[in-house]
Amino acid sequence: MRYAETGFNLEVDLSRGNIEKVATDPRDTELYLGGLGTNAKILWDRVPPEVEPFSPENLLIFGAGLLCGTPATGCNRTIVSTISPQTRLMAFSMMGGFWAPELKYAGYDKVILRGKSPKLVYLWINNDTVEIRDAAHLKGKGAIETAELIKKELKQPKAQVAAIGMAGENKVYFASIEQGRSSASRGGIGAVMGDKNIKAVVVRGTKDINLARPEEFLGLCNEVLTYIKHRETNPIPGVMPILAGLGSPQEMKVHDEKWHTENFMWGNSRTRRKDFWNEDVEKEWTQTLEDSRTRLISCFNCPMKCGATISLPGLPTYMMKCFTKLTYTMGAFSNLEFGLRIAQKATEYGLDGFSAPQVMAFALELLENGILKKDDFQGMPEDNEGRFYWLLDRIVRREGIGNILANGTYWAAQEIGNGAEAYAHNNIKKIEQLPLKLSMLNPIYFLMYCTGEKINITQIEGQFPQAAFPTREEREEFVKDWIQVPDEKFKQYFLDWELRGENSIPFYPTVDMCCDIVDWQEQMHYIDDALGQCAGLSSFPLKPPYHIHNYPKFISSGAGIDMDEEKLTKAAKRYRTLVRAVNIRLGMRRKDEVPPEDHWKKRFPELEEKLLDAYYRMKGWNNDGIPTKESLQDLGLDYVAKEFVKRGILTESGDASAQPETEGRA
Repeated sequence: MRYAETGFNLEVDLSRGNIEKVATDPRDTELYLGGLGTNAKILWDRVPPEVEPFSPENLLIFGAGLLCGTPATGCNRTIVSTISPQTRLMAFSMMGGFWAPELKYAGYDKVILRGKSPKLVYLWINNDTVEIRDAAHLKGKGAIETAELIKKELKQPKAQVAAIGMAGENKVYFASIEQGRSSASRGGIGAVMGDKNIKAVVVRGTKDINLARPEEFLGLCNEVLTYIKHRETNPIPGVMPILAGLGSPQEMKVHDEKWHTENFMWGNSRTRRKDFWNEDVEKEWTQTLEDSRTRLISCFNCPMKCGATISLPGLPTYMMKCFTKLTYTMGAFSNLEFGLRIAQKATEYGLDGFSAPQVMAFALELLENGILKKDDFQGMPEDNEGRFYWLLDRIVRREGIGNILANGTYWAAQEIGNGAEAYAHNNIKKIEQLPLKLSMLNPIYFLMYCTGEKINITQIEGQFPQAAFPTREEREEFVKDWIQVPDEKFKQYFLDWELRGENSIPFYPTVDMCCDIVDWQEQMHYIDDALGQCAGLSSFPLKPPYHIHNYPKFISSGAGIDMDEEKLTKAAKRYRTLVRAVNIRLGMRRKDEVPPEDHWKKRFPELEEKLLDAYYRMKGWNNDGIPTKESLQDLGLDYVAKEFVKRGILTESGDASAQPETEGRA
């Protein structure tokens, strides 16, 4: 008997209309855990680097985390993986809600889509009955509208629907997959879904999930719930509101946006509005959010309420969470009501809320600076808000200038030329980043930005405080109950970290300390992404209920896998390295691991090189960021080492290839 997981994947060949229920190897679960880990193994095995993102041979994998569907609080993430049309690297975007647990209850751990349907279809999974159904009547429909229409058509109000909107159908490079209370947005996975001609994946399940040691597992769940209550009544003092408690960034609860509006850079990530926030703006924003926010909502089996239903006069109700509240509003330098209204339309279209507003602001910057001409924008209204709505429609439909902008700022700048490249300045690995710009280089964030392969800064920061606390007394108070640290040395790192003086940024934390901190934070995110745990209860907030000390117990009692901290650390390193290997095989190298050009005003090039050198060594990578033969073999990834030698990425001796480096797909 398999525990926690079902032991079966659903394989769907859209080209032939073939559907198979395939048993999985339990040994893969022990090595890669599930979710992201086993997704990466499937992509490595079955999608060679010669396969283009918009190819029938590319896979689109919906993977439920190992513990999804169990009573583990907040464990509900679907990890959607493919080769991204935007980055040309492995994309793995997470969505919460109820979809992954429902898939487990239907009897599957993953849905693996390959091929390309000759017509628009949707997949209907109802326990053991699986059908590919015609979706011609859904063409052009919004993602949320599609979900409601399908549920009515099937007479299944409890079915969970992951759907694309028009952006996905038209293969916009930053198209998302929308799903009830969440979305998978980064890397253009909605475009790959559209390329495969699949409008939605719909699932309804009524089966059970088995636990290896139920009583022990439920005891651990109760400990987590007790700790959540403790943390909610004891917020962390001295940090911004979205970090003081638990959950994903609590943007829908928070009214005070002084820090975000004045410190983040907006528009095309260039302008900091230092004098923007005042009493009148605060009052207006508070009233707008209170009037529009129907209620705060949570995902499957979670007490946190990180999202909200938004209802505006004349528009259908939709779900919003995180920084989308700000990205459209501030990208257009408008008010919150505009941001909430355009976000509703963008959600129906199925667009990444980070990239879309930056792409539109980028286009207007090019117009204002004469790089694009008025003839490129024929029919565009004169008013500011009208211009954004007009651009949104053109991008989603790939009409006129929108056809170029639909590829994101990096690729659009390449095509436009004439100096446009200088305005595509907020990219890492060819995708738009959160519009954060600060003064002094932060070495921890430098490493996270450069080496992170989740393509989202909010998905790599986490359990170590973002800045030093003002006084030693405050720091001493913080570390008293800091049980989550994997090693006591992290407490000392934090205790000695000061706002000014020798032990301040950028030279403190030291290079080696920064490597330790980033490695810990990354490890926790990768564990979450294999187990299906929301980062808001583990890797993202300060002092979370899930951590390296109790996770092995959850895995052992839930999945029946003999697990301890050392084994879990090695497993996470194994599949994190495998993700790295997939991207190395696709052409990614050190040259690609740079932050946005103007992310920090004051830079330290020599320090930055030392940080990358040291971090690569710690990870077992060579100076170009390629995992060494020795480190691959130590992790049981001999097959990767052999492939690297075969392709000339490494030599037989284990060194980097002496061949001249060619321009990779990255």
